[in-house]
Amino acid sequence: MRLFIAINFSTDTKDRLQALCGELRKASSRGRYSLRENLHLTLAFLGECDAEQAATVKSVMNEIVFDPFDLQIDRIGRFKRNGGDIWWAGVRENSALSKLHQNLSALLREHDFDLEERKFSPHITLGREIVTKAQQRQIESFGETISRIDLMQSKRINGKLTYTVIA
Repeated sequence: MRLFIAINFSTDTKDRLQALCGELRKASSRGRYSLRENLHLTLAFLGECDAEQAATVKSVMNEIVFDPFDLQIDRIGRFKRNGGDIWWAGVRENSALSKLHQNLSALLREHDFDLEERKFSPHITLGREIVTKAQQRQIESFGETISRIDLMQSKRINGKLTYTVIA
């Protein structure tokens, strides 16, 4: 199973994110845009896991306790790539989110999960391989209160990338 831990969003937040995807699509000559149902914020990418590892991840997630916190999306930007950039919606700096990520990562590493070492850069991917005249910019802030995290499985079903909550 290909797994990751994520923050999923309410219908309203997904609607706003989808509108950003639409704006980006209109300003672009090429790209692969995130499906509305797949819009999320990744906290930890785990990769291929077996059933025993998945059970360990669920146990780790049960150890994580955090108070609900407000998450605000306030900009769009990109990670430059050859052949088209990854465009994303950015999250305002948030100490509660950073602490959640740090605690989760530390517990996963204690259980021998090999996580990325790069700096945590919380974002929601809007699209990949995008060639556009759009500019990175601040946007009117929107968001929601976060009170849960989900273990997600990623798989292709009939050629369509599908993310499913499994815990």
